[in-house]
Amino acid sequence: MSETEITQETHRKLAVALFNRVWALLETSNRTTEQSDEMVHAAHASRYHWGKIGTPLEFERGEWQISRVYSTLKRPEPATVHALRCLEICEANGIGGFDLAFAYEALARAHAMAGEVATSRDVLSLAKKAAEAIEDDGDRDYTLGEIRGVEGLI
Repeated sequence: MSETEITQETHRKLAVALFNRVWALLETSNRTTEQSDEMVHAAHASRYHWGKIGTPLEFERGEWQISRVYSTLKRPEPATVHALRCLEICEANGIGGFDLAFAYEALARAHAMAGEVATSRDVLSLAKKAAEAIEDDGDRDYTLGEIRGVEGLI
């Protein structure tokens, strides 16, 4: 199948299905090595498909998810690369609120995984500031809870 044979709808369906599969794997306790490998590949594949048909919002969320996968697997170097890309997309496209807070959360988590406590704390302060600006109470509380989870790592 050539690239031109993949429709926009197929790219969208694959991007969503793969993104959701990654969430299921992230929530799996006692993940096998094969499931961890699948999680990495599915996260990258989802981002690939969003890259074909999505907007900067989906691009940065895909980068965030890839960073989270690598942090979960205690692989700080690729987690940092994708967190920085997530943040870069947010800044270049004026994406704030929930998504900006999570871009900082991802970067702080990656630094925590690398044992870079001071840097992680500095980035967490930016995450908290961005989270406090989230208007929806539920989104703000959820985001602050995830930020507290990173604080528990350092």
